[in-house]
Amino acid sequence: MVRFRLYIVDDDELFRGALNSSFENTYDVDLFASAEAALEALSERPPDLVLLDLGLPGMSGIDALKIIKERRPETLVVVITAYEDADRIISTMKSGAYDYIIKPLELQTLEVTVQNALETVRLRKEIEGLQKQLLVEHLPAFIGTSDTIQDVMGFVSSVAKSPDTPVLIEGETGTGKEIIAGAIHYRSPNFSGPIVSINCAAIPRELIESELFGYEKGAFTGARASGKSGMVEQAAGGTLFLDEVGDLSPDSQAKLLRFIEEGEFYRVGGTKKITVRTRVVSATNRDLQKEVDAGNFRRDLYYRLAVVKVRVPSLNERPNDIVPIALHFLHEFGRKFGKQFIGISPEAQEALTRFRWRGNVRELRNLVERGALVSRGQQLTLGDVGLPGQDGVNGPMGGEIASGFPPVPPGGIDLPEMIAAMERHYYEEALARMEGNETRAASLLGIPPHTFRYQRRKMKQKAPGS
Repeated sequence: MVRFRLYIVDDDELFRGALNSSFENTYDVDLFASAEAALEALSERPPDLVLLDLGLPGMSGIDALKIIKERRPETLVVVITAYEDADRIISTMKSGAYDYIIKPLELQTLEVTVQNALETVRLRKEIEGLQKQLLVEHLPAFIGTSDTIQDVMGFVSSVAKSPDTPVLIEGETGTGKEIIAGAIHYRSPNFSGPIVSINCAAIPRELIESELFGYEKGAFTGARASGKSGMVEQAAGGTLFLDEVGDLSPDSQAKLLRFIEEGEFYRVGGTKKITVRTRVVSATNRDLQKEVDAGNFRRDLYYRLAVVKVRVPSLNERPNDIVPIALHFLHEFGRKFGKQFIGISPEAQEALTRFRWRGNVRELRNLVERGALVSRGQQLTLGDVGLPGQDGVNGPMGGEIASGFPPVPPGGIDLPEMIAAMERHYYEEALARMEGNETRAASLLGIPPHTFRYQRRKMKQKAPGS
């Protein structure tokens, strides 16, 4: 059970003693006769709650309150005053006081005030603990020690504190924009609500509006008899993540703009106005400013989506992060395939660091997954990784035999999983080579664009951390 620390700051020794007798069995209590003494102890033994007399000798209680809130904004302060002066009370509340008590005070009233204040502290600590747990569970793959990525994550933590400010995440394909969206969600006041993702490029333009805003029964041929709620409704109280937002049609852009500005929308075929509060986080691998200048994207929507912009650096911009990320994926796939890896060979580490990553973190993940699957040792080797264009590697599976494929290991192999890994690799490599253009990527692989979009959507659902 959590034991809270309570400061009692009052120059009246008898008063301090009386309060100490009331609280010492329940809380850790520190007594101070002056504001200066309390402030000196603030960093060494930080309190959860401060009972602060305003009429102190030396530094006044008001000044002490301001300093406490500057140094430790999470600390709650209940001020104690001998004067029922409305202006003074208003001033203390504006300076950050949680509550106030007027002398002579009733002990029972003070005890209730202290209990309520500390219940607020307890709930906040529970929420912070739950947020940390969710961050560990949902964001395991955003790893990096480089200054570049640490700056991004520091900015994200600051941005996340607002529950409804729109955020636009920019970055190349495969850099982890969806993970950044998750980081914003789970660090925000909306973290207990849902995060709902929609890939605007993977849904046919004629269906995107009904996917976003839902539809009423009979709205169009093939509509459900009962109608359907859209993703905006499903994201109520949480976060709506619009991936590849640059692919929205002009009509959908107009309706999205109205929703962001007013928080209201109509289902397709509906006449009832629906109000929803959610945060909109969008992502793109395009230069939306250029799309705006070219007339392909609404200027007013761009400014609404990009109230705050976060740019995710490519993997090539942070080479020091490549090996730590690869090690994380190696242990992840080791558990998945029932293998124990002790690391990555020095030659493979050097090759991974020097490689030009067109598909960024997603491409790295796919290569490590394939390598972990075919590896027969405890270390991931250069041959296991099988980097495209690497000397001595004849095929995409990293084998060094005439067929271009690795031999079947003595313990057998999970062929469906290997085929799935190959498919994921070629989809992402084609997409990276075609700079995120799914139609051209599909053409490179010799398949119809709608098949490419459908299969890629299924792959992303199976690997949300990619």
